[in-house]
Amino acid sequence: MTDLGELTMDGDRATMTFRRRLPYPIETVWAAITDPGRRKSWFGQTTLEAREGGTIEMLPDDPPAPPEAKRMTGRILIWEPPARRSPSSTELRSPLTAVFEHEWNQRIVDESVVRYELTEDGDGTLLTFTHRGLSARNAKGFIPGTHAFLDRLAAHLAGGPLPAWQERYDEVAPAYPSWS
Repeated sequence: MTDLGELTMDGDRATMTFRRRLPYPIETVWAAITDPGRRKSWFGQTTLEAREGGTIEMLPDDPPAPPEAKRMTGRILIWEPPARRSPSSTELRSPLTAVFEHEWNQRIVDESVVRYELTEDGDGTLLTFTHRGLSARNAKGFIPGTHAFLDRLAAHLAGGPLPAWQERYDEVAPAYPSWS
């Protein structure tokens, strides 16, 4: 598994997808993504109503842009904390899963949807992150930035120093094709 994200196009709309295996229990990853105090450490100020239909507002620390350009608001579309799926007759023990999905309304980009899907994977968690509904132009700029934020999430979970967002963006941007 690579840390690089993928970009797929459907007409004039793009979806970014990242798959990261994080060596932490699903409850720990869920808390880092959904608890405003933990999220502030790696992303920025976040307020949310922890329920389906609740609201979310985020003001990322980075990129270096005016707050009104970075502020994101939305409604929580799916709020499913870690729980076991019902096992099928062939499964002895089903993995824990969790989903957090919300609208992404931001002045500088198209209305879109972000989804964090967590699946227990042995002693760790598989995070599948998608951001769908962006224009191709916005997705091209967002994909290295999202990569940088997910690297910050991993560092936060590890208890280590967080990479500087802009430096990480600059390091990973060349790994992404220009997608003409």
